Amino acid sequence: MRTRFGAILLVAVLGLTACGDDEALPTDPGDHFASAAAAPSDAASEDPGGTGGVGAAPGGSSPAQAAQSFAFGNPDGHAAVPAEAKAESVAQPTWVIGDGTPASCTSERFVAAVKAGGTITFNCGPSPLTIVVKETAKIRNRSPKVVIDGGGKVTLSGEGKRRILYQNTCDKDLEWTTDHCQDQATPALTVQNIVLADGNSTGDKTDGGGGGAVFVRGGRFKAVNAKFVRNRCDDTGPDLGGAAVRVLSQYQNKPVYIVGSTFGGSSGQGGVCANGGALSSIQVSWVVLNSIFSYNTAVGRGANPARAGTPGGGSGGAIYCDGDNFTVKLAGTLIEQNKANEGGGAVFFVSNDRTGTMAIESSTLRKNPSAGFETDGFPGIFFLGARPPSVSGSSLTK
Repeated sequence: MRTRFGAILLVAVLGLTACGDDEALPTDPGDHFASAAAAPSDAASEDPGGTGGVGAAPGGSSPAQAAQSFAFGNPDGHAAVPAEAKAESVAQPTWVIGDGTPASCTSERFVAAVKAGGTITFNCGPSPLTIVVKETAKIRNRSPKVVIDGGGKVTLSGEGKRRILYQNTCDKDLEWTTDHCQDQATPALTVQNIVLADGNSTGDKTDGGGGGAVFVRGGRFKAVNAKFVRNRCDDTGPDLGGAAVRVLSQYQNKPVYIVGSTFGGSSGQGGVCANGGALSSIQVSWVVLNSIFSYNTAVGRGANPARAGTPGGGSGGAIYCDGDNFTVKLAGTLIEQNKANEGGGAVFFVSNDRTGTMAIESSTLRKNPSAGFETDGFPGIFFLGARPPSVSGSSLTK
Protein backbone atom coordinates (compact mmCIF):
# COMPACT_ATOMS: atom_id res chain seq x y z
CA MET A 1 0.00 0.00 0.00
CA ARG A 2 1.40 3.40 -0.93
CA THR A 3 1.39 6.21 1.57
CA ARG A 4 0.17 9.70 0.80
CA PHE A 5 3.82 10.79 0.55
CA GLY A 6 4.49 7.95 -1.89
CA ALA A 7 1.55 8.93 -4.07
CA ILE A 8 2.71 12.54 -4.26
CA LEU A 9 6.28 11.45 -5.02
CA LEU A 10 5.02 9.27 -7.88
CA VAL A 11 3.05 12.19 -9.25
CA ALA A 12 6.17 14.34 -9.21
CA VAL A 13 8.28 11.71 -10.95
CA LEU A 14 5.71 11.26 -13.69
CA GLY A 15 5.48 15.00 -14.23
CA LEU A 16 1.80 15.46 -13.42
CA THR A 17 0.49 18.98 -13.77
CA ALA A 18 0.56 20.69 -10.39
CA CYS A 19 -2.14 23.24 -9.68
CA GLY A 20 -0.93 24.53 -6.35
CA ASP A 21 -2.56 22.10 -3.92
CA ASP A 22 -3.51 18.48 -3.38
CA GLU A 23 -6.75 19.04 -5.28
CA ALA A 24 -4.73 18.71 -8.50
CA LEU A 25 -3.59 15.20 -7.66
CA PRO A 26 -5.55 12.03 -8.31
CA THR A 27 -6.27 9.96 -5.23
CA ASP A 28 -3.97 6.97 -4.93
CA PRO A 29 -6.13 3.81 -4.65
CA GLY A 30 -3.96 2.69 -1.75
CA ASP A 31 -4.60 5.82 0.27
CA HIS A 32 -7.36 6.17 2.84
CA PHE A 33 -6.98 9.85 3.69
CA ALA A 34 -9.79 12.27 2.93
CA SER A 35 -9.15 14.66 0.07
CA ALA A 36 -9.26 18.36 0.70
CA ALA A 37 -12.69 18.73 -0.88
CA ALA A 38 -13.42 22.14 -2.29
CA ALA A 39 -16.88 23.64 -2.20
CA PRO A 40 -19.08 22.33 -5.00
CA SER A 41 -18.61 24.25 -8.23
CA ASP A 42 -19.57 23.97 -11.87
CA ALA A 43 -16.58 21.66 -12.35
CA ALA A 44 -18.50 18.85 -10.69
CA SER A 45 -22.25 19.03 -10.27
CA GLU A 46 -24.89 16.43 -9.55
CA ASP A 47 -27.43 18.35 -11.61
CA PRO A 48 -25.92 20.69 -14.21
CA GLY A 49 -29.34 21.29 -15.72
CA GLY A 50 -30.28 21.31 -19.37
CA THR A 51 -28.57 18.01 -20.16
CA GLY A 52 -31.60 16.29 -21.56
CA GLY A 53 -31.31 13.50 -19.01
CA VAL A 54 -27.72 12.66 -19.92
CA GLY A 55 -24.89 12.92 -17.45
CA ALA A 56 -26.68 13.56 -14.17
CA ALA A 57 -29.81 12.61 -12.30
CA PRO A 58 -32.00 15.73 -12.22
CA GLY A 59 -33.22 16.75 -8.81
CA GLY A 60 -36.09 14.53 -7.73
CA SER A 61 -35.56 11.97 -10.49
CA SER A 62 -36.01 8.33 -9.69
CA PRO A 63 -33.18 5.74 -9.77
CA ALA A 64 -34.88 4.27 -12.84
CA GLN A 65 -34.66 7.62 -14.64
CA ALA A 66 -31.01 7.95 -13.70
CA ALA A 67 -30.27 4.46 -15.00
CA GLN A 68 -32.00 5.29 -18.27
CA SER A 69 -29.64 8.24 -18.72
CA PHE A 70 -26.78 5.77 -18.85
CA ALA A 71 -28.28 3.20 -21.20
CA PHE A 72 -25.50 2.29 -23.61
CA GLY A 73 -25.71 0.72 -27.04
CA ASN A 74 -28.31 -1.29 -28.93
CA PRO A 75 -30.37 -3.57 -26.65
CA ASP A 76 -31.38 -5.56 -29.72
CA GLY A 77 -27.80 -6.09 -30.85
CA HIS A 78 -26.40 -9.53 -30.20
CA ALA A 79 -23.20 -9.62 -32.25
CA ALA A 80 -20.38 -11.61 -30.70
CA VAL A 81 -17.69 -9.44 -29.10
CA PRO A 82 -14.09 -10.68 -29.41
CA ALA A 83 -11.93 -10.71 -26.30
CA GLU A 84 -9.80 -7.74 -27.30
CA ALA A 85 -12.92 -5.64 -27.86
CA LYS A 86 -14.35 -6.19 -24.39
CA ALA A 87 -14.16 -3.78 -21.47
CA GLU A 88 -10.85 -3.63 -19.63
CA SER A 89 -10.58 -4.85 -16.05
CA VAL A 90 -10.67 -2.12 -13.41
CA ALA A 91 -10.23 -4.44 -10.43
CA GLN A 92 -6.92 -2.76 -9.57
CA PRO A 93 -7.11 0.87 -10.67
CA THR A 94 -4.00 2.99 -10.84
CA TRP A 95 -5.92 6.12 -9.91
CA VAL A 96 -9.25 6.67 -8.21
CA ILE A 97 -10.68 10.12 -8.77
CA GLY A 98 -12.54 11.36 -5.69
CA ASP A 99 -13.04 10.42 -2.06
CA GLY A 100 -16.73 9.56 -2.26
CA THR A 101 -18.03 13.11 -2.56
CA PRO A 102 -19.05 14.95 -5.74
CA ALA A 103 -16.85 17.94 -4.92
CA SER A 104 -13.72 15.76 -4.81
CA CYS A 105 -14.15 14.69 -8.45
CA THR A 106 -12.52 17.62 -10.19
CA SER A 107 -11.23 18.38 -13.64
CA GLU A 108 -7.72 18.90 -12.23
CA ARG A 109 -7.58 15.44 -10.72
CA PHE A 110 -8.89 13.83 -13.90
CA VAL A 111 -6.48 15.64 -16.23
CA ALA A 112 -3.55 14.80 -13.96
CA ALA A 113 -4.52 11.12 -13.86
CA VAL A 114 -4.75 10.93 -17.65
CA LYS A 115 -1.32 12.51 -17.93
CA ALA A 116 0.11 9.96 -15.48
CA GLY A 117 -1.50 7.05 -17.35
CA GLY A 118 -2.90 3.75 -16.17
CA THR A 119 -6.40 2.66 -15.18
CA ILE A 120 -8.66 5.44 -13.92
CA THR A 121 -11.91 5.02 -11.99
CA PHE A 122 -14.12 7.40 -10.04
CA ASN A 123 -15.44 7.54 -6.47
CA CYS A 124 -17.81 10.49 -6.56
CA GLY A 125 -20.73 9.27 -4.48
CA PRO A 126 -23.84 7.27 -5.31
CA SER A 127 -25.47 9.66 -7.79
CA PRO A 128 -24.66 10.32 -11.46
CA LEU A 129 -22.19 13.17 -11.82
CA THR A 130 -20.94 15.50 -14.55
CA ILE A 131 -17.31 16.63 -14.43
CA VAL A 132 -16.67 19.68 -16.59
CA VAL A 133 -13.19 19.17 -18.03
CA LYS A 134 -11.55 22.59 -17.88
CA GLU A 135 -8.67 21.65 -20.17
CA THR A 136 -8.24 18.86 -22.70
CA ALA A 137 -6.86 15.74 -21.04
CA LYS A 138 -3.79 14.58 -22.99
CA ILE A 139 -2.38 11.06 -23.07
CA ARG A 140 1.40 10.96 -22.81
CA ASN A 141 3.13 8.77 -25.39
CA ARG A 142 5.06 6.80 -22.78
CA SER A 143 1.83 5.54 -21.20
CA PRO A 144 1.35 1.89 -22.20
CA LYS A 145 -2.34 1.98 -21.36
CA VAL A 146 -4.97 4.51 -20.34
CA VAL A 147 -8.37 3.12 -19.30
CA ILE A 148 -11.07 5.59 -18.26
CA ASP A 149 -14.03 3.85 -16.62
CA GLY A 150 -16.96 5.98 -15.48
CA GLY A 151 -18.69 3.14 -13.67
CA GLY A 152 -21.95 3.99 -15.45
CA LYS A 153 -22.27 7.19 -13.40
CA VAL A 154 -19.80 9.74 -14.76
CA THR A 155 -20.14 12.21 -17.61
CA LEU A 156 -17.10 14.12 -18.85
CA SER A 157 -18.15 17.41 -20.40
CA GLY A 158 -16.16 19.68 -22.69
CA GLU A 159 -18.61 22.45 -21.80
CA GLY A 160 -19.15 23.11 -25.50
CA LYS A 161 -15.75 24.83 -25.51
CA ARG A 162 -13.02 22.22 -25.81
CA ARG A 163 -12.07 18.69 -26.82
CA ILE A 164 -12.17 16.20 -23.94
CA LEU A 165 -9.40 13.67 -24.80
CA TYR A 166 -6.34 13.92 -27.06
CA GLN A 167 -3.91 11.15 -28.04
CA ASN A 168 -1.30 11.75 -30.71
CA THR A 169 1.85 9.65 -30.99
CA CYS A 170 3.26 12.11 -33.54
CA ASP A 171 2.87 15.16 -31.30
CA LYS A 172 6.36 16.08 -30.10
CA ASP A 173 4.88 17.98 -27.16
CA LEU A 174 3.73 14.60 -25.84
CA GLU A 175 7.21 13.13 -26.49
CA TRP A 176 8.12 11.01 -29.47
CA THR A 177 8.89 7.48 -28.35
CA THR A 178 9.73 5.84 -31.71
CA ASP A 179 11.05 6.85 -35.10
CA HIS A 180 7.81 5.62 -36.68
CA CYS A 181 5.30 7.54 -34.62
CA GLN A 182 2.34 6.80 -36.88
CA ASP A 183 2.66 3.04 -36.27
CA GLN A 184 3.33 2.16 -32.64
CA ALA A 185 1.49 -0.17 -30.31
CA THR A 186 0.96 2.25 -27.45
CA PRO A 187 -0.62 4.18 -25.86
CA ALA A 188 -3.79 2.08 -25.82
CA LEU A 189 -6.74 4.27 -24.84
CA THR A 190 -10.07 2.81 -23.71
CA VAL A 191 -13.15 4.75 -22.66
CA GLN A 192 -15.84 2.61 -21.05
CA ASN A 193 -19.02 2.88 -18.98
CA ILE A 194 -19.00 6.63 -19.42
CA VAL A 195 -20.64 9.58 -21.19
CA LEU A 196 -18.63 12.12 -23.17
CA ALA A 197 -20.69 15.23 -23.77
CA ASP A 198 -20.35 18.68 -25.30
CA GLY A 199 -16.83 18.26 -26.64
CA ASN A 200 -15.87 20.86 -29.24
CA SER A 201 -12.70 20.96 -31.34
CA THR A 202 -13.84 23.81 -33.61
CA GLY A 203 -10.85 25.84 -34.73
CA ASP A 204 -8.24 23.23 -33.75
CA LYS A 205 -6.70 22.10 -37.03
CA THR A 206 -3.93 19.91 -35.56
CA ASP A 207 -3.37 17.07 -38.04
CA GLY A 208 -6.33 18.31 -40.05
CA GLY A 209 -8.71 18.89 -37.14
CA GLY A 210 -11.85 17.03 -36.06
CA GLY A 211 -12.54 14.85 -33.06
CA GLY A 212 -14.85 16.99 -30.98
CA ALA A 213 -14.78 14.67 -27.96
CA VAL A 214 -11.81 12.40 -28.74
CA PHE A 215 -8.90 12.75 -31.17
CA VAL A 216 -6.57 9.78 -31.70
CA ARG A 217 -3.53 9.36 -33.88
CA GLY A 218 -1.42 6.23 -33.37
CA GLY A 219 -1.49 3.53 -30.71
CA ARG A 220 -4.90 1.94 -30.19
CA PHE A 221 -8.37 3.13 -29.25
CA LYS A 222 -11.66 1.50 -28.31
CA ALA A 223 -14.96 2.57 -26.77
CA VAL A 224 -17.05 0.09 -24.80
CA ASN A 225 -20.43 0.92 -23.23
CA ALA A 226 -19.92 4.61 -23.89
CA LYS A 227 -22.26 7.40 -24.87
CA PHE A 228 -21.37 10.46 -26.95
CA VAL A 229 -23.78 13.39 -26.99
CA ARG A 230 -23.84 16.93 -28.36
CA ASN A 231 -20.23 16.90 -29.56
CA ARG A 232 -19.09 18.99 -32.51
CA CYS A 233 -16.14 19.99 -34.67
CA ASP A 234 -15.64 22.44 -37.54
CA ASP A 235 -18.69 22.96 -39.75
CA THR A 236 -16.77 23.07 -43.02
CA GLY A 237 -13.83 21.29 -44.62
CA PRO A 238 -13.56 18.55 -47.25
CA ASP A 239 -11.93 15.87 -45.10
CA LEU A 240 -12.03 16.78 -41.41
CA GLY A 241 -14.67 15.16 -39.25
CA GLY A 242 -15.74 13.12 -36.27
CA ALA A 243 -17.88 15.20 -33.95
CA ALA A 244 -17.44 12.44 -31.37
CA VAL A 245 -14.28 10.59 -32.44
CA ARG A 246 -11.58 11.19 -35.05
CA VAL A 247 -8.91 8.51 -35.64
CA LEU A 248 -6.02 8.90 -38.09
CA SER A 249 -3.95 5.76 -37.65
CA GLN A 250 -3.79 2.60 -35.57
CA TYR A 251 -0.97 0.21 -34.81
CA GLN A 252 -0.44 -2.26 -37.68
CA ASN A 253 -3.77 -1.12 -39.15
CA LYS A 254 -5.64 -2.97 -36.42
CA PRO A 255 -9.28 -1.91 -36.08
CA VAL A 256 -10.88 0.56 -33.76
CA TYR A 257 -13.57 -1.26 -31.75
CA ILE A 258 -16.82 0.50 -30.90
CA VAL A 259 -18.89 -1.81 -28.69
CA GLY A 260 -22.27 -1.35 -27.03
CA SER A 261 -22.08 2.40 -27.46
CA THR A 262 -24.45 5.21 -28.39
CA PHE A 263 -23.79 8.28 -30.52
CA GLY A 264 -26.64 10.74 -30.13
CA GLY A 265 -29.59 8.55 -29.23
CA SER A 266 -32.37 11.11 -29.35
CA SER A 267 -33.26 14.38 -31.03
CA GLY A 268 -30.88 17.17 -30.10
CA GLN A 269 -28.26 14.81 -28.68
CA GLY A 270 -26.36 13.95 -31.87
CA GLY A 271 -22.99 15.20 -33.05
CA VAL A 272 -22.45 17.90 -35.67
CA CYS A 273 -19.42 18.31 -37.91
CA ALA A 274 -18.44 19.01 -41.52
CA ASN A 275 -18.17 15.24 -42.07
CA GLY A 276 -18.84 12.28 -39.81
CA GLY A 277 -21.38 13.46 -37.27
CA ALA A 278 -20.19 10.64 -34.99
CA LEU A 279 -17.02 8.94 -36.32
CA SER A 280 -14.39 9.97 -38.84
CA SER A 281 -11.11 8.47 -39.96
CA ILE A 282 -8.42 8.32 -42.61
CA GLN A 283 -6.79 4.96 -43.35
CA VAL A 284 -8.40 3.31 -40.31
CA SER A 285 -10.52 0.16 -39.99
CA TRP A 286 -13.56 -0.03 -37.72
CA VAL A 287 -15.50 -2.84 -36.05
CA VAL A 288 -18.78 -1.46 -34.70
CA LEU A 289 -20.79 -3.90 -32.58
CA ASN A 290 -24.19 -3.60 -30.87
CA SER A 291 -24.23 0.18 -31.04
CA ILE A 292 -26.62 3.01 -31.93
CA PHE A 293 -26.02 6.05 -34.14
CA SER A 294 -28.88 8.51 -34.38
CA TYR A 295 -29.50 12.22 -34.94
CA ASN A 296 -25.93 12.94 -36.08
CA THR A 297 -25.34 15.37 -38.94
CA ALA A 298 -22.65 16.16 -41.53
CA VAL A 299 -23.24 19.86 -42.13
CA GLY A 300 -20.47 20.81 -44.56
CA ARG A 301 -21.17 21.53 -48.20
CA GLY A 302 -19.24 20.85 -51.35
CA ALA A 303 -18.09 17.26 -50.65
CA ASN A 304 -14.49 16.04 -51.11
CA PRO A 305 -12.69 17.27 -53.11
CA ALA A 306 -14.57 20.50 -52.55
CA ARG A 307 -16.62 21.71 -55.46
CA ALA A 308 -15.61 25.09 -56.85
CA GLY A 309 -16.89 27.90 -54.70
CA THR A 310 -17.59 25.72 -51.66
CA PRO A 311 -15.64 25.02 -48.46
CA GLY A 312 -16.12 21.25 -48.80
CA GLY A 313 -17.58 18.60 -46.56
CA GLY A 314 -21.08 17.38 -45.83
CA SER A 315 -20.60 13.60 -46.05
CA GLY A 316 -21.14 10.74 -43.62
CA GLY A 317 -24.02 11.73 -41.38
CA ALA A 318 -22.91 9.16 -38.82
CA ILE A 319 -19.65 7.65 -40.12
CA TYR A 320 -17.03 9.05 -42.50
CA CYS A 321 -14.17 6.82 -43.70
CA ASP A 322 -11.48 7.68 -46.25
CA GLY A 323 -8.14 6.16 -47.21
CA ASP A 324 -6.88 3.16 -49.16
CA ASN A 325 -6.93 -0.39 -47.82
CA PHE A 326 -9.22 -0.39 -44.77
CA THR A 327 -12.35 -2.22 -43.64
CA VAL A 328 -15.59 -1.39 -41.86
CA LYS A 329 -17.80 -3.94 -40.11
CA LEU A 330 -21.19 -3.08 -38.66
CA ALA A 331 -22.86 -5.84 -36.64
CA GLY A 332 -25.84 -5.73 -34.29
CA THR A 333 -26.01 -2.00 -34.89
CA LEU A 334 -28.82 0.49 -35.44
CA ILE A 335 -28.15 3.58 -37.59
CA GLU A 336 -31.16 5.86 -38.02
CA GLN A 337 -32.18 9.51 -38.32
CA ASN A 338 -28.73 10.71 -39.34
CA LYS A 339 -28.29 13.03 -42.31
CA ALA A 340 -25.67 14.39 -44.67
CA ASN A 341 -25.76 17.52 -46.79
CA GLU A 342 -23.79 15.63 -49.45
CA GLY A 343 -23.14 11.86 -49.56
CA GLY A 344 -23.93 9.03 -47.19
CA GLY A 345 -26.56 10.01 -44.64
CA ALA A 346 -25.49 6.99 -42.61
CA VAL A 347 -22.03 6.02 -43.91
CA PHE A 348 -19.54 7.56 -46.33
CA PHE A 349 -16.87 5.02 -47.37
CA VAL A 350 -14.23 5.84 -49.98
CA SER A 351 -11.26 3.56 -50.59
CA ASN A 352 -9.13 5.61 -52.92
CA ASP A 353 -7.30 2.61 -54.37
CA ARG A 354 -10.53 0.56 -54.36
CA THR A 355 -9.18 -2.14 -52.05
CA GLY A 356 -11.36 -1.42 -49.00
CA THR A 357 -14.33 -3.58 -47.97
CA MET A 358 -17.44 -3.19 -45.86
CA ALA A 359 -19.71 -5.74 -44.15
CA ILE A 360 -23.13 -5.17 -42.59
CA GLU A 361 -24.44 -7.96 -40.37
CA SER A 362 -27.63 -8.20 -38.30
CA SER A 363 -28.02 -4.42 -38.43
CA THR A 364 -30.68 -1.88 -39.30
CA LEU A 365 -30.06 1.28 -41.32
CA ARG A 366 -33.11 3.47 -41.89
CA LYS A 367 -34.15 7.09 -42.38
CA ASN A 368 -30.64 8.38 -43.09
CA PRO A 369 -31.15 10.93 -45.89
CA SER A 370 -28.30 11.85 -48.22
CA ALA A 371 -29.14 15.25 -49.67
CA GLY A 372 -26.51 14.93 -52.38
CA PHE A 373 -25.66 11.38 -53.44
CA GLU A 374 -25.56 7.75 -52.36
CA THR A 375 -24.90 4.32 -53.90
CA ASP A 376 -27.80 2.67 -55.70
CA GLY A 377 -29.28 -0.18 -53.70
CA PHE A 378 -27.69 0.94 -50.42
CA PRO A 379 -29.91 3.62 -48.84
CA GLY A 380 -27.95 6.03 -46.68
CA ILE A 381 -24.56 4.77 -47.90
CA PHE A 382 -22.07 6.14 -50.36
CA PHE A 383 -19.50 3.45 -51.12
CA LEU A 384 -16.41 3.13 -53.32
CA GLY A 385 -14.35 0.02 -52.64
CA ALA A 386 -13.23 -3.37 -53.84
CA ARG A 387 -16.79 -4.68 -54.24
CA PRO A 388 -20.27 -3.77 -53.02
CA PRO A 389 -20.79 -4.01 -49.26
CA SER A 390 -21.75 -7.49 -48.08
CA VAL A 391 -25.12 -7.46 -46.32
CA SER A 392 -26.49 -10.33 -44.21
CA GLY A 393 -29.43 -10.47 -41.83
CA SER A 394 -29.85 -6.72 -42.12
CA SER A 395 -32.36 -4.12 -43.23
CA LEU A 396 -31.39 -1.05 -45.27
CA THR A 397 -34.29 1.28 -46.03
CA LYS A 398 -34.97 4.92 -46.86
